[in-house]
Amino acid sequence: MTDQADTRDIAADVAFLLREGRDDEAGRKYWAEDLKSIEARRDWPVSVGPEAARAKGEWFMANHEVHDVKVEGPWVNGDQFTLRITYDLTPLETGVRTTFEEIALYTVRDGQIVEEKFFYDA
Repeated sequence: MTDQADTRDIAADVAFLLREGRDDEAGRKYWAEDLKSIEARRDWPVSVGPEAARAKGEWFMANHEVHDVKVEGPWVNGDQFTLRITYDLTPLETGVRTTFEEIALYTVRDGQIVEEKFFYDA
């Protein structure tokens, strides 16, 4: 079981890495082998495992021009933490620059992220 101090350290490091654009490093460092990554879109399946989550991130980057990312938080409660992530991006499908905001909720056990759940206007 992870205590809140461990969760705070992991949350701070994940937030730092995401702010630096080092998403893949954060995943390699903290994703558990049985990670569940859950999107708000009902037509998007739950991704299980680091490779599936990494593929989802690669799809996102291949289909969007990301101009800037702002990461706020973390906010910690027990073995969970949240981040607010704001993307300034252009979806390649539309070519229209927009802002996309999401809240990411992470659950930590034994020093690893076992679940990440994303909340946004789907």
